[in-house]
Amino acid sequence: MVKVDGTEVHEGLYYTKEFEWAKVEGDKIRVGITDYAQKQLREIVYAELPSVGSAMKQNEPYGTVESVKAVSDLIAPISGTIEQVNQEVQSKPELLNEDPYGKAWLLIIKPSNLQAELVNLMDFNKAVEWHKTLAK
Repeated sequence: MVKVDGTEVHEGLYYTKEFEWAKVEGDKIRVGITDYAQKQLREIVYAELPSVGSAMKQNEPYGTVESVKAVSDLIAPISGTIEQVNQEVQSKPELLNEDPYGKAWLLIIKPSNLQAELVNLMDFNKAVEWHKTLAK
């Protein structure tokens, strides 16, 4: 993990320019929002997530997070079927501010086209460089 202007960027994850992360875990993908996203939103008060069995398409909205500042769409980093939803985030959305890379993951997805779609995401090194441009 490195910090770029006070924002954590973790190794072993893929990142989107919509401030989400994706972690490959065997044949599944765990998804969440980045540290940068939660810091920009500030106090997150609500998370609307899809239900298990729903289909997601890369780069399309699948839910929202609401803060005292704004409502933001969650954009799918990978296409696939939702296998698990983190119910704890829905009942305690403040977890997104407290632990965006740990307890506050959002979904586990069974990807439908993983290898073809991973190339559309930033790896750790690209994400670090991109976060440096955000700090300017």
